[in-house]
Amino acid sequence: MARIIIDKERCKGCGLCTYACPKKIIELSKTEINSKSYFPAVLIDESACIGCAACARMCPDVAIVVEK
Repeated sequence: MARIIIDKERCKGCGLCTYACPKKIIELSKTEINSKSYFPAVLIDESACIGCAACARMCPDVAIVVEK
């Protein structure tokens, strides 16, 4: 089973990964703020991840790693 790991401190909350995800299981946090005052991306349903790595390829800050 694939899963993604989001480095919340590296994430600047641009939201590109949310658009890239074909399963729409990534969204920007509405409550958590990182040390740079951004709302980082969060995975909302790990079991639905297909491991396509579209989110990681789209991330300009290399804040997402996909483990297969």
